[in-house]
Amino acid sequence: MPLLHSAIVEQPIQLDHLIRLAQSDGCGAVVIFLGTVRDVNDGRSVTGMDYEAYLPMAQKELRAVALEVCSRVPDLRVCVEHRIGSLALGDVSVAIMAAHPHRSEAFNGARAIIDELKRRVPIWKREHYANGELSWVDPTHSFTKPAGGDG
Repeated sequence: MPLLHSAIVEQPIQLDHLIRLAQSDGCGAVVIFLGTVRDVNDGRSVTGMDYEAYLPMAQKELRAVALEVCSRVPDLRVCVEHRIGSLALGDVSVAIMAAHPHRSEAFNGARAIIDELKRRVPIWKREHYANGELSWVDPTHSFTKPAGGDG
C-alpha cells in the first residue's frame, strides 16, 4: 500500500514513528521533508504561528494529494502529517516521509506532495509578529516567488 499514513494532528509530530512506517527493506531512500516555523517572513520578525483547518475537508484533501502522488510514482511509500494549533519558532508544522527504492523518486515524491498540499489543502496560517500584530498568510504565496524561493 503506497500511502501508509496521512493525518492532521494537534500534538507535536512524532518523526521517529513516521520514519519507521515509511521504511521498508525494498526502499534504498527515505526522504524527510520538515516544514518548520521560521523567525522571519517577508522581512517581518515572526514570533509564532497559528494553523487552523476545516478538518473533514483538510483530511480528505491531504489524503487525496498523497494518493495522487503515489499513483504517479510506482513503489513510492508515503507518510504525511500536518499540525494545527499554536506553534512556536522551530516547531514542525508539516512532515513528509517519502520512501522509494531510488532517491530521485523519493525526492520528487516529497516535493510533489508539499507543493500540492500548499495549493489544495484547506489549512490556514496566522503569523504572530514581534510588534504584537497578527496576520493571516496566503498559503499559495510561495508560488509567486522567483525560482529558488521556498517560502
